[in-house]
Amino acid sequence: MIPRYSRPEMVAIWAPETRFRIWFEIEAHATTALADLGVVPQEAARTIWEKGSAATFDVERIDEIERTTKHDVIAFLTHLSEIVGPDARFVHQGMTSSDVLDTTLSVQLARAADLLLADIDALLAALERRAFEHRDTITIGRSHGIHAEPTTFGVKLAEAHAEFARNRARLVAARAEIATCAISGAIGTFANIDPKVEEYVAEKMGLSIEPVSTQVIPRDRHAMFFATLGVIASSIERVAVEIRHLQRTEVLEAEEYFSPGQKGSSAMPHKRNPVLTENLTGLARLVRGMVTPALENVALWHERDISHSSVERMIGPDATVTLDFALARLTGVIDRLVVYPENMRRNLDLLGGLHNSQRVLLALTQAGLSREASYAAVQRNAMKVWEMRGDRTGQFAQNLKSDPEVMAALTPEAIDAMFDDAYHLKHVGTIFSRVFGRSA
Repeated sequence: MIPRYSRPEMVAIWAPETRFRIWFEIEAHATTALADLGVVPQEAARTIWEKGSAATFDVERIDEIERTTKHDVIAFLTHLSEIVGPDARFVHQGMTSSDVLDTTLSVQLARAADLLLADIDALLAALERRAFEHRDTITIGRSHGIHAEPTTFGVKLAEAHAEFARNRARLVAARAEIATCAISGAIGTFANIDPKVEEYVAEKMGLSIEPVSTQVIPRDRHAMFFATLGVIASSIERVAVEIRHLQRTEVLEAEEYFSPGQKGSSAMPHKRNPVLTENLTGLARLVRGMVTPALENVALWHERDISHSSVERMIGPDATVTLDFALARLTGVIDRLVVYPENMRRNLDLLGGLHNSQRVLLALTQAGLSREASYAAVQRNAMKVWEMRGDRTGQFAQNLKSDPEVMAALTPEAIDAMFDDAYHLKHVGTIFSRVFGRSA
Protein backbone atom coordinates (compact mmCIF):
# COMPACT_ATOMS: atom_id res chain seq x y z
CA MET A 1 0.00 0.00 0.00
CA ILE A 2 1.22 3.48 -0.80
CA PRO A 3 -0.65 6.67 0.14
CA ARG A 4 -1.00 7.74 -3.50
CA TYR A 5 -3.44 4.92 -4.21
CA SER A 6 -5.01 4.49 -0.78
CA ARG A 7 -8.11 5.75 0.98
CA PRO A 8 -8.07 6.02 4.77
CA GLU A 9 -11.18 4.00 5.65
CA MET A 10 -9.91 0.90 3.85
CA VAL A 11 -6.35 1.39 5.11
CA ALA A 12 -7.68 1.51 8.69
CA ILE A 13 -9.05 -2.03 8.38
CA TRP A 14 -5.49 -3.31 7.92
CA ALA A 15 -3.77 -1.12 10.51
CA PRO A 16 -1.91 -3.00 13.29
CA GLU A 17 -4.10 -1.31 15.89
CA THR A 18 -7.21 -2.67 14.21
CA ARG A 19 -5.73 -6.14 13.88
CA PHE A 20 -4.76 -6.32 17.56
CA ARG A 21 -8.18 -5.03 18.62
CA ILE A 22 -9.84 -7.83 16.63
CA TRP A 23 -7.43 -10.35 18.13
CA PHE A 24 -8.42 -9.19 21.58
CA GLU A 25 -12.14 -9.38 20.83
CA ILE A 26 -11.80 -12.95 19.54
CA GLU A 27 -9.77 -14.01 22.58
CA ALA A 28 -12.10 -12.22 25.01
CA HIS A 29 -15.25 -13.65 23.44
CA ALA A 30 -13.73 -17.13 23.56
CA THR A 31 -12.83 -16.66 27.22
CA THR A 32 -16.39 -15.54 28.00
CA ALA A 33 -17.76 -18.65 26.29
CA LEU A 34 -15.33 -20.81 28.23
CA ALA A 35 -16.48 -19.14 31.43
CA ASP A 36 -20.11 -19.91 30.57
CA LEU A 37 -19.06 -23.54 30.14
CA GLY A 38 -17.33 -23.49 33.54
CA VAL A 39 -13.85 -23.97 32.09
CA VAL A 40 -12.49 -20.63 33.37
CA PRO A 41 -13.69 -18.39 36.22
CA GLN A 42 -16.41 -15.86 35.37
CA GLU A 43 -14.56 -13.16 37.28
CA ALA A 44 -11.43 -13.73 35.17
CA ALA A 45 -13.43 -13.41 31.96
CA ARG A 46 -14.90 -10.12 33.17
CA THR A 47 -11.48 -8.80 34.14
CA ILE A 48 -10.06 -9.66 30.72
CA TRP A 49 -12.89 -7.78 29.02
CA GLU A 50 -12.70 -4.75 31.27
CA LYS A 51 -8.96 -4.27 31.18
CA GLY A 52 -8.52 -5.22 27.54
CA SER A 53 -11.39 -3.05 26.33
CA ALA A 54 -9.98 -0.01 28.09
CA ALA A 55 -6.44 -0.60 26.87
CA THR A 56 -4.61 0.84 23.90
CA PHE A 57 -2.44 -1.93 22.55
CA ASP A 58 1.15 -0.80 22.13
CA VAL A 59 2.25 -1.82 18.65
CA GLU A 60 5.88 -1.01 19.33
CA ARG A 61 5.82 -3.11 22.50
CA ILE A 62 4.30 -6.07 20.68
CA ASP A 63 6.92 -5.76 17.95
CA GLU A 64 9.62 -5.65 20.60
CA ILE A 65 8.37 -8.87 22.18
CA GLU A 66 8.07 -10.55 18.79
CA ARG A 67 11.73 -9.86 18.06
CA THR A 68 12.44 -12.33 20.85
CA THR A 69 9.55 -14.79 20.49
CA LYS A 70 9.58 -14.83 16.68
CA HIS A 71 5.82 -15.44 17.00
CA ASP A 72 3.29 -12.67 16.56
CA VAL A 73 0.36 -14.20 18.45
CA ILE A 74 2.53 -15.11 21.45
CA ALA A 75 3.94 -11.58 21.42
CA PHE A 76 0.41 -10.18 21.54
CA LEU A 77 -0.66 -12.55 24.32
CA THR A 78 2.43 -11.58 26.31
CA HIS A 79 1.55 -7.90 25.93
CA LEU A 80 -2.07 -8.65 26.87
CA SER A 81 -0.87 -10.33 30.05
CA GLU A 82 1.02 -7.14 30.90
CA ILE A 83 -2.28 -5.27 30.65
CA VAL A 84 -4.63 -7.81 32.26
CA GLY A 85 -2.41 -9.33 34.93
CA PRO A 86 -2.67 -12.87 36.36
CA ASP A 87 -6.11 -13.58 34.88
CA ALA A 88 -4.50 -13.49 31.42
CA ARG A 89 -3.52 -17.12 31.99
CA PHE A 90 -7.09 -18.03 31.07
CA VAL A 91 -6.80 -16.41 27.63
CA HIS A 92 -6.27 -18.67 24.58
CA GLN A 93 -7.40 -21.81 26.44
CA GLY A 94 -7.49 -24.72 23.98
CA MET A 95 -6.93 -22.43 21.01
CA THR A 96 -4.23 -22.32 18.36
CA SER A 97 -2.78 -19.29 16.61
CA SER A 98 -4.72 -19.92 13.42
CA ASP A 99 -7.98 -19.65 15.34
CA VAL A 100 -7.09 -16.03 15.97
CA LEU A 101 -5.31 -15.23 12.72
CA ASP A 102 -7.80 -16.84 10.35
CA THR A 103 -10.87 -15.53 12.12
CA THR A 104 -9.34 -12.06 12.15
CA LEU A 105 -8.60 -12.24 8.44
CA SER A 106 -12.22 -13.23 7.86
CA VAL A 107 -13.39 -10.18 9.81
CA GLN A 108 -11.04 -7.89 7.88
CA LEU A 109 -12.00 -9.25 4.48
CA ALA A 110 -15.70 -9.01 5.32
CA ARG A 111 -15.28 -5.39 6.41
CA ALA A 112 -13.27 -4.68 3.28
CA ALA A 113 -16.02 -6.26 1.19
CA ASP A 114 -18.56 -3.96 2.82
CA LEU A 115 -16.55 -0.92 1.76
CA LEU A 116 -16.11 -2.31 -1.75
CA LEU A 117 -19.85 -2.93 -2.02
CA ALA A 118 -20.47 0.68 -1.07
CA ASP A 119 -17.94 1.70 -3.74
CA ILE A 120 -19.77 -0.36 -6.35
CA ASP A 121 -23.09 1.17 -5.32
CA ALA A 122 -21.67 4.65 -5.89
CA LEU A 123 -20.33 3.60 -9.28
CA LEU A 124 -23.66 2.04 -10.25
CA ALA A 125 -25.44 5.29 -9.37
CA ALA A 126 -23.06 7.31 -11.53
CA LEU A 127 -23.39 4.90 -14.44
CA GLU A 128 -27.17 4.96 -14.23
CA ARG A 129 -27.33 8.75 -14.14
CA ARG A 130 -25.05 9.17 -17.14
CA ALA A 131 -26.70 6.30 -19.04
CA PHE A 132 -30.10 7.99 -18.92
CA GLU A 133 -28.49 11.32 -19.76
CA HIS A 134 -27.19 9.77 -22.99
CA ARG A 135 -29.88 7.18 -23.56
CA ASP A 136 -30.53 8.49 -27.09
CA THR A 137 -27.09 9.92 -27.92
CA ILE A 138 -26.35 8.01 -31.10
CA THR A 139 -22.82 6.80 -31.71
CA ILE A 140 -21.16 4.24 -33.92
CA GLY A 141 -20.57 0.81 -32.44
CA ARG A 142 -17.26 -0.78 -33.29
CA SER A 143 -16.19 -4.38 -33.61
CA HIS A 144 -12.46 -5.08 -34.00
CA GLY A 145 -12.11 -1.30 -33.64
CA ILE A 146 -13.89 -0.84 -36.98
CA HIS A 147 -17.25 0.83 -37.59
CA ALA A 148 -20.09 -1.68 -37.27
CA GLU A 149 -23.63 -0.45 -36.58
CA PRO A 150 -25.02 2.41 -34.46
CA THR A 151 -25.75 2.19 -30.77
CA THR A 152 -26.09 4.93 -28.16
CA PHE A 153 -23.63 6.14 -25.61
CA GLY A 154 -26.28 5.42 -23.01
CA VAL A 155 -26.32 1.77 -24.06
CA LYS A 156 -22.54 1.63 -23.58
CA LEU A 157 -23.00 2.91 -20.04
CA ALA A 158 -25.94 0.58 -19.43
CA GLU A 159 -23.69 -2.32 -20.40
CA ALA A 160 -21.15 -1.20 -17.81
CA HIS A 161 -23.92 -0.87 -15.22
CA ALA A 162 -25.13 -4.43 -15.89
CA GLU A 163 -21.56 -5.70 -15.60
CA PHE A 164 -20.95 -4.03 -12.27
CA ALA A 165 -24.34 -5.20 -11.00
CA ARG A 166 -23.12 -8.74 -11.69
CA ASN A 167 -19.86 -7.91 -9.94
CA ARG A 168 -21.80 -6.69 -6.94
CA ALA A 169 -23.68 -9.99 -6.74
CA ARG A 170 -20.39 -11.86 -7.03
CA LEU A 171 -18.87 -9.84 -4.20
CA VAL A 172 -21.90 -10.40 -1.97
CA ALA A 173 -21.46 -14.14 -2.49
CA ALA A 174 -17.69 -13.94 -1.96
CA ARG A 175 -18.21 -11.99 1.26
CA ALA A 176 -20.59 -14.62 2.57
CA GLU A 177 -18.13 -17.35 1.67
CA ILE A 178 -15.15 -15.70 3.34
CA ALA A 179 -16.91 -14.58 6.54
CA THR A 180 -16.32 -17.74 8.55
CA CYS A 181 -14.98 -18.34 12.05
CA ALA A 182 -12.69 -21.17 13.13
CA ILE A 183 -12.07 -21.69 16.85
CA SER A 184 -11.33 -25.41 16.68
CA GLY A 185 -7.87 -25.75 18.19
CA ALA A 186 -4.89 -27.68 16.94
CA ILE A 187 -5.64 -29.68 13.77
CA GLY A 188 -9.24 -28.47 13.96
CA THR A 189 -10.63 -31.38 16.01
CA PHE A 190 -11.94 -29.38 19.03
CA ALA A 191 -9.97 -31.77 21.28
CA ASN A 192 -9.19 -29.01 23.78
CA ILE A 193 -12.03 -26.57 23.20
CA ASP A 194 -15.78 -27.04 22.96
CA PRO A 195 -17.43 -26.29 19.59
CA LYS A 196 -19.86 -24.07 21.51
CA VAL A 197 -17.00 -21.59 21.92
CA GLU A 198 -16.67 -21.33 18.16
CA GLU A 199 -20.41 -20.81 17.79
CA TYR A 200 -20.35 -18.04 20.41
CA VAL A 201 -17.37 -16.22 18.89
CA ALA A 202 -18.82 -16.51 15.39
CA GLU A 203 -22.08 -14.91 16.50
CA LYS A 204 -20.31 -12.08 18.31
CA MET A 205 -17.98 -11.35 15.39
CA GLY A 206 -20.74 -11.48 12.78
CA LEU A 207 -19.41 -14.62 11.10
CA SER A 208 -20.68 -18.08 10.25
CA ILE A 209 -18.96 -21.16 11.63
CA GLU A 210 -16.48 -23.07 9.51
CA PRO A 211 -18.00 -26.58 9.11
CA VAL A 212 -14.60 -28.27 9.08
CA SER A 213 -11.28 -26.52 9.54
CA THR A 214 -7.95 -28.28 9.33
CA GLN A 215 -6.38 -25.96 11.90
CA VAL A 216 -6.79 -23.32 9.21
CA ILE A 217 -9.87 -22.15 7.34
CA PRO A 218 -9.79 -23.82 3.89
CA ARG A 219 -8.14 -21.49 1.40
CA ASP A 220 -10.55 -22.17 -1.44
CA ARG A 221 -12.70 -19.53 0.28
CA HIS A 222 -9.94 -16.97 0.07
CA ALA A 223 -9.13 -17.93 -3.50
CA MET A 224 -12.72 -17.25 -4.54
CA PHE A 225 -12.69 -13.91 -2.72
CA PHE A 226 -9.54 -12.66 -4.43
CA ALA A 227 -10.64 -14.08 -7.77
CA THR A 228 -13.80 -11.99 -7.43
CA LEU A 229 -11.68 -8.90 -6.79
CA GLY A 230 -9.73 -9.77 -9.93
CA VAL A 231 -12.92 -9.94 -12.01
CA ILE A 232 -14.05 -6.57 -10.66
CA ALA A 233 -10.65 -5.11 -11.52
CA SER A 234 -10.97 -6.45 -15.06
CA SER A 235 -14.36 -4.77 -15.41
CA ILE A 236 -12.81 -1.51 -14.25
CA GLU A 237 -10.14 -1.87 -16.91
CA ARG A 238 -12.69 -2.66 -19.62
CA VAL A 239 -14.50 0.63 -18.98
CA ALA A 240 -11.19 2.49 -18.64
CA VAL A 241 -9.88 1.17 -21.95
CA GLU A 242 -13.12 2.17 -23.69
CA ILE A 243 -12.76 5.72 -22.41
CA ARG A 244 -9.10 5.82 -23.42
CA HIS A 245 -10.03 4.80 -26.96
CA LEU A 246 -12.84 7.33 -27.13
CA GLN A 247 -10.45 10.09 -26.01
CA ARG A 248 -7.95 9.51 -28.82
CA THR A 249 -7.54 12.69 -30.85
CA GLU A 250 -8.87 11.11 -34.04
CA VAL A 251 -12.00 9.93 -32.21
CA LEU A 252 -12.64 12.37 -29.33
CA GLU A 253 -16.14 11.19 -28.55
CA ALA A 254 -15.57 11.45 -24.80
CA GLU A 255 -12.74 12.49 -22.52
CA GLU A 256 -11.79 12.74 -18.89
CA TYR A 257 -12.57 16.05 -17.26
CA PHE A 258 -9.55 18.35 -17.50
CA SER A 259 -9.59 20.67 -14.50
CA PRO A 260 -8.44 24.32 -14.45
CA GLY A 261 -4.70 24.44 -13.85
CA GLN A 262 -4.20 20.80 -14.80
CA LYS A 263 -1.16 20.05 -16.96
CA GLY A 264 -0.99 17.20 -19.46
CA SER A 265 2.69 17.16 -20.31
CA SER A 266 5.91 18.66 -18.98
CA ALA A 267 7.08 19.20 -22.57
CA MET A 268 3.92 19.81 -24.64
CA PRO A 269 1.51 22.36 -23.18
CA HIS A 270 -1.31 21.35 -25.51
CA LYS A 271 -1.69 17.81 -24.14
CA ARG A 272 -4.86 16.49 -22.44
CA ASN A 273 -4.06 12.88 -21.64
CA PRO A 274 -6.38 10.15 -20.25
CA VAL A 275 -4.20 9.77 -17.18
CA LEU A 276 -6.92 8.59 -14.80
CA THR A 277 -8.10 5.74 -16.97
CA GLU A 278 -4.53 4.78 -17.83
CA ASN A 279 -3.91 4.65 -14.09
CA LEU A 280 -6.96 2.41 -13.68
CA THR A 281 -5.55 -0.01 -16.24
CA GLY A 282 -2.37 -0.25 -14.18
CA LEU A 283 -4.21 -0.71 -10.89
CA ALA A 284 -6.34 -3.45 -12.44
CA ARG A 285 -3.18 -5.31 -13.41
CA LEU A 286 -2.01 -5.17 -9.80
CA VAL A 287 -5.24 -6.57 -8.39
CA ARG A 288 -5.34 -9.36 -10.95
CA GLY A 289 -1.72 -10.13 -10.16
CA MET A 290 -2.77 -11.03 -6.61
CA VAL A 291 -5.26 -13.66 -7.74
CA THR A 292 -2.75 -16.35 -8.74
CA PRO A 293 -0.99 -16.38 -5.33
CA ALA A 294 -4.41 -16.75 -3.68
CA LEU A 295 -5.19 -19.72 -5.92
CA GLU A 296 -1.82 -21.28 -5.10
CA ASN A 297 -2.55 -20.92 -1.37
CA VAL A 298 -5.29 -23.54 -1.61
CA ALA A 299 -2.84 -26.46 -1.67
CA LEU A 300 -1.39 -26.46 1.85
CA TRP A 301 0.47 -29.42 3.36
CA HIS A 302 -1.76 -31.85 5.26
CA GLU A 303 -3.75 -30.03 7.96
CA ARG A 304 -1.73 -26.83 7.63
CA ASP A 305 1.48 -25.05 6.79
CA ILE A 306 2.24 -21.32 6.67
CA SER A 307 3.17 -20.92 3.02
CA HIS A 308 -0.06 -18.93 2.64
CA SER A 309 0.69 -16.57 5.50
CA SER A 310 3.20 -14.23 3.91
CA VAL A 311 1.08 -14.08 0.77
CA GLU A 312 -2.08 -13.06 2.61
CA ARG A 313 -0.34 -10.49 4.77
CA MET A 314 0.45 -8.69 1.51
CA ILE A 315 -2.45 -9.38 -0.82
CA GLY A 316 -5.15 -8.87 1.79
CA PRO A 317 -4.37 -5.18 2.32
CA ASP A 318 -2.96 -4.47 -1.13
CA ALA A 319 -5.78 -5.98 -3.19
CA THR A 320 -8.60 -4.43 -1.19
CA VAL A 321 -6.97 -1.01 -0.78
CA THR A 322 -6.08 -0.86 -4.48
CA LEU A 323 -9.53 -1.94 -5.63
CA ASP A 324 -11.22 0.50 -3.25
CA PHE A 325 -9.18 3.34 -4.73
CA ALA A 326 -9.79 2.19 -8.31
CA LEU A 327 -13.56 1.96 -7.88
CA ALA A 328 -13.69 5.44 -6.37
CA ARG A 329 -11.51 6.81 -9.17
CA LEU A 330 -13.68 5.24 -11.87
CA THR A 331 -16.78 6.69 -10.23
CA GLY A 332 -15.20 10.13 -10.41
CA VAL A 333 -14.28 9.64 -14.05
CA ILE A 334 -17.84 8.63 -14.97
CA ASP A 335 -19.36 11.45 -12.93
CA ARG A 336 -17.33 14.11 -14.74
CA LEU A 337 -16.84 12.46 -18.11
CA VAL A 338 -17.09 15.01 -20.93
CA VAL A 339 -19.17 13.66 -23.83
CA TYR A 340 -19.17 15.05 -27.37
CA PRO A 341 -22.37 14.04 -29.23
CA GLU A 342 -21.42 16.14 -32.25
CA ASN A 343 -18.17 14.20 -32.65
CA MET A 344 -20.09 10.95 -32.32
CA ARG A 345 -22.35 12.08 -35.15
CA ARG A 346 -19.36 13.13 -37.25
CA ASN A 347 -17.66 9.77 -36.79
CA LEU A 348 -20.89 7.92 -37.50
CA ASP A 349 -21.09 9.62 -40.90
CA LEU A 350 -17.45 9.06 -41.87
CA LEU A 351 -18.18 6.06 -44.08
CA GLY A 352 -21.13 7.50 -45.94
CA GLY A 353 -23.80 5.21 -44.51
CA LEU A 354 -21.94 1.89 -44.63
CA HIS A 355 -23.29 1.09 -41.17
CA ASN A 356 -26.60 0.27 -42.89
CA SER A 357 -25.11 -2.54 -44.98
CA GLN A 358 -26.85 -5.30 -43.05
CA ARG A 359 -30.25 -3.70 -43.65
CA VAL A 360 -29.65 -3.74 -47.38
CA LEU A 361 -28.36 -7.32 -47.24
CA LEU A 362 -31.51 -8.50 -45.44
CA ALA A 363 -33.78 -6.54 -47.78
CA LEU A 364 -32.22 -8.19 -50.83
CA THR A 365 -32.63 -11.67 -49.38
CA GLN A 366 -36.26 -10.91 -48.59
CA ALA A 367 -36.70 -9.66 -52.15
CA GLY A 368 -35.69 -13.06 -53.50
CA LEU A 369 -31.90 -12.97 -54.00
CA SER A 370 -29.79 -15.69 -52.45
CA ARG A 371 -27.79 -14.70 -49.39
CA GLU A 372 -24.55 -15.20 -51.34
CA ALA A 373 -25.70 -12.95 -54.20
CA SER A 374 -27.08 -10.37 -51.78
CA TYR A 375 -23.84 -10.28 -49.78
CA ALA A 376 -21.76 -9.89 -52.96
CA ALA A 377 -23.94 -7.04 -54.24
CA VAL A 378 -23.80 -5.12 -50.98
CA GLN A 379 -20.10 -5.71 -50.46
CA ARG A 380 -19.00 -4.57 -53.90
CA ASN A 381 -20.88 -1.30 -53.47
CA ALA A 382 -19.62 -0.89 -49.90
CA MET A 383 -15.99 -1.45 -50.88
CA LYS A 384 -16.18 1.35 -53.44
CA VAL A 385 -17.13 3.71 -50.61
CA TRP A 386 -14.49 2.24 -48.28
CA GLU A 387 -11.76 2.93 -50.83
CA MET A 388 -12.88 6.49 -51.55
CA ARG A 389 -11.04 9.53 -50.28
CA GLY A 390 -12.74 12.74 -49.32
CA ASP A 391 -16.43 13.31 -48.64
CA ARG A 392 -18.40 10.05 -48.68
CA THR A 393 -21.76 11.57 -47.72
CA GLY A 394 -24.60 9.58 -49.25
CA GLN A 395 -22.23 7.66 -51.45
CA PHE A 396 -23.27 4.18 -50.37
CA ALA A 397 -26.93 4.81 -51.21
CA GLN A 398 -25.91 6.31 -54.55
CA ASN A 399 -23.80 3.27 -55.38
CA LEU A 400 -26.67 0.93 -54.58
CA LYS A 401 -29.04 2.90 -56.79
CA SER A 402 -26.54 2.62 -59.64
CA ASP A 403 -26.26 -1.16 -59.34
CA PRO A 404 -28.56 -2.97 -61.81
CA GLU A 405 -28.78 -6.14 -59.72
CA VAL A 406 -29.78 -4.19 -56.61
CA MET A 407 -32.27 -2.04 -58.49
CA ALA A 408 -33.89 -5.12 -60.00
CA ALA A 409 -34.86 -6.12 -56.46
CA LEU A 410 -35.36 -2.80 -54.64
CA THR A 411 -36.80 0.64 -55.39
CA PRO A 412 -34.89 3.88 -54.79
CA GLU A 413 -37.44 4.77 -52.08
CA ALA A 414 -36.84 1.46 -50.34
CA ILE A 415 -33.11 2.09 -50.35
CA ASP A 416 -33.54 5.59 -48.93
CA ALA A 417 -35.72 4.18 -46.15
CA MET A 418 -32.86 1.93 -45.09
CA PHE A 419 -30.69 4.92 -44.15
CA ASP A 420 -32.84 6.06 -41.23
CA ASP A 421 -30.61 5.70 -38.18
CA ALA A 422 -33.61 5.59 -35.83
CA TYR A 423 -34.08 2.01 -37.03
CA HIS A 424 -31.03 0.93 -35.08
CA LEU A 425 -32.24 2.44 -31.82
CA LYS A 426 -35.82 1.18 -31.69
CA HIS A 427 -35.12 -1.31 -28.87
CA VAL A 428 -32.97 0.92 -26.66
CA GLY A 429 -35.91 1.24 -24.28
CA THR A 430 -36.08 -2.54 -23.98
CA ILE A 431 -32.40 -2.71 -23.10
CA PHE A 432 -32.80 0.01 -20.46
CA SER A 433 -35.83 -1.72 -18.98
CA ARG A 434 -33.85 -4.93 -18.64
CA VAL A 435 -30.90 -3.20 -17.00
CA PHE A 436 -32.59 -0.56 -14.85
CA GLY A 437 -36.18 -1.73 -14.57
CA ARG A 438 -37.29 1.39 -16.39
CA SER A 439 -36.73 2.83 -19.84
CA ALA A 440 -36.92 6.56 -19.10
